[in-house]
Amino acid sequence: MITVYGEGRGFRVVWLLEEMGLPYQMRPVDLLAGVDNDREFLAINPAGFIPALRDGDVTMVESIAIMEYLMARHGPTPLAPDPADPAFPAYQQFLHLGEAGLAASIYFVVVSQNFAPEAERNNWGARAALQVFESRLGLVTRQLAVSPYLAGDRFTAADISVTYALQFAQRTGAATLGEAEMAYVARTSGREAYKRAMDVCQATKAWAAQVAASRDAGARET
Repeated sequence: MITVYGEGRGFRVVWLLEEMGLPYQMRPVDLLAGVDNDREFLAINPAGFIPALRDGDVTMVESIAIMEYLMARHGPTPLAPDPADPAFPAYQQFLHLGEAGLAASIYFVVVSQNFAPEAERNNWGARAALQVFESRLGLVTRQLAVSPYLAGDRFTAADISVTYALQFAQRTGAATLGEAEMAYVARTSGREAYKRAMDVCQATKAWAAQVAASRDAGARET
């Protein structure tokens, strides 16, 4: 049985598993409460970050690496174009850009804004990270101007990767999405596998609902 440890970026993995129709179980990990006493999880990932995956004798961390492993080991799947497919280069680029260029950079903006001392929240590193995010977001915008998905006309794992990053930025208020990105996120998050993944990832679903309710309340006040 495949076990996914932790939500957060683990949502990418759960969404992929739902798209592929693979059986799995979710094992919650509460990073905010701390994992020092979570011996089971630390045996899986001694570094103490999420997500992690156990698949038989295989143990892995890093969401994009886990996604590539699952598609290679349990595929083939149309979520990963064949290397001979003309869509493959764009697929590879955006699969990795979703973490390396988008989610990783906006993470440092979010932790600075929410956990740094007040005087340090708008620090040089956070501003530089936001600039990185915005420059990479421009690549997404450019691609969406010519195709509905990031690897062309069909949905792939690259869209899972990038959608997670865009929703993270949007829900935290760390960055603003344009109309093209908003329409894209609505398109990808309308998939049935996404909805099933949200039902599994209850903490993520509750957070999304809280953000939506707060925005609705703010809109009514204005």
